[in-house]
Formats: sequence, structure tokens, C-alpha cells
Amino acid sequence: MIREERVILMTGLQAYEDGSGKKDIAVSNYFRGDYLGAEMLKSVISMTIAACIFYAGYVFYNMESFLKNLYQTDWIEYAKMLLTRYLILVIGYAVITYLVYAYRYTKAKKNLKKYYGGLKALSAMYHEES
Repeated sequence: MIREERVILMTGLQAYEDGSGKKDIAVSNYFRGDYLGAEMLKSVISMTIAACIFYAGYVFYNMESFLKNLYQTDWIEYAKMLLTRYLILVIGYAVITYLVYAYRYTKAKKNLKKYYGGLKALSAMYHEES
């Protein structure tokens, strides 16, 4: 016999599995530290590539003044300035990445807890019937 509340619960669980559940289940396969570390590593690598592309574009755009000042520039100070800006940028980006992905991990775990609760309720409905 088909019970309406069981069908509603099964439909909700299946909708979750097909929607955001795929991402939540993928996230739950990691420990929190591993997940955050991997995401931060990806973001730092991406930010490094973006910073290099931006700097190369800046140099190519200002090539004339860059070549005029080539021998007059204190390269050690210039490198310190670039490294300082890069580190500030990467640290800021890493902090933002940490906050965003920590929130996503917590939210995924919370959603999966509800999902597993729904599965237990569905299992209880089946055992109740038999």
C-alpha cells in the first residue's frame, strides 16, 4: 500500500540527492582540515597565476617607461615591494577562501545530517509497516 507521507519524504530525499546533495556528499568525503587545505591551495595557486598575468599585463602596458627606468631602478627594493603586495593579496585571499569554504563545509554537513535523518525516518516507516 502506498502511503502519502512516505512518498512525500522519498520525493524530498531524491530531490536533495539530485540537487545540492551531490556537492554535499562530495564535500562530506573529506575531513574538514583536508577540504579546507585543498581549497585554500587551489585558491592560492589561482591567485598566484592571476597576479603573474596582471603584472605581466602591467609591464607590457607600461613597457616604454619600464625600459627607460631599467638601469635606474633599485631592483631589490622593487622586488620587496612586489613581494609585500603579493603576500598581502594572497593572505587576504586565503582568509576569505577559508571563511567561505568553512561555511560551505559546515552547511553541507548540516544538510547531510538532515538528509540522513530523513533516511532513518524512511527506514522506520518501512520497518513499521512490516
